Amino acid sequence: MFSYVIFFLFGLVVGSFLNVCIYRIPRNRSIIWPSSRCPACNAPIRAVDNIPLISYILLRGRCRECSGPISARYPLVEGLNALFYVILLWRYGLTAGTIVFMVFFSTLLVITFIDLDFQIIPDLITIPGTVIFLVLAIFIVIDPFSRQAPLGLRQSVSGLLLGFGLYYAIAVLSKGGMGGGDIKMMAMVGALTGWKGVLFTTFFGSLAGSIFGISLMLLKGRGRKSRIPFGPFLAFGAALYILAGREIVNFYLNFLG
Repeated sequence: MFSYVIFFLFGLVVGSFLNVCIYRIPRNRSIIWPSSRCPACNAPIRAVDNIPLISYILLRGRCRECSGPISARYPLVEGLNALFYVILLWRYGLTAGTIVFMVFFSTLLVITFIDLDFQIIPDLITIPGTVIFLVLAIFIVIDPFSRQAPLGLRQSVSGLLLGFGLYYAIAVLSKGGMGGGDIKMMAMVGALTGWKGVLFTTFFGSLAGSIFGISLMLLKGRGRKSRIPFGPFLAFGAALYILAGREIVNFYLNFLG
């Protein structure tokens, strides 16, 4: 139990840093300097007001200096990141591979919220991420499906190529229906999860995106040509694969049998 508490708190701290990345990376600002500031009045945020979750509650979601509202996204990102860390620790135990999955989940969170705001997935995240996760998948990360041996060179490279190639083909055939950021993101996802992860992510990401899009059309009357970023749904599919991909596939196969 103690380890879960430690990783939950660690996840909150990392989540606070993720909020900095989400705000600054698409604006081409340094994620290191200057210190955190209020987006409304630009006042530096005091250390006592920068405690994940707690400060937001104590400040009632408002800046101490200008009383401007603080987006609920900040505690949401912190809480989601911490929750993911705990679930991953429960699923895989405390291993080096689990730490890699935690980094991957944090990366997906950053991609999700940047794509929601700007409808871009920065190369600064996906290109280095693909290389790093490829190396780690070969030597450290276990196969999320078998949960036994490391993913290995063959599966990692095949996942990278399938993720990139499949989404590049979709972009060409749909004439702009798929962005370059999605293509590179799926190369990164494939590098860490293999070809099975790419197929699973594609299916469940598309399913989630379709349900969301249809719901918007029915509830808000948005047309079919309204642009909805696909990155968050791909992130959902990839996260689902790592957490419960094997259970979902086995359930489906048993249901068919």
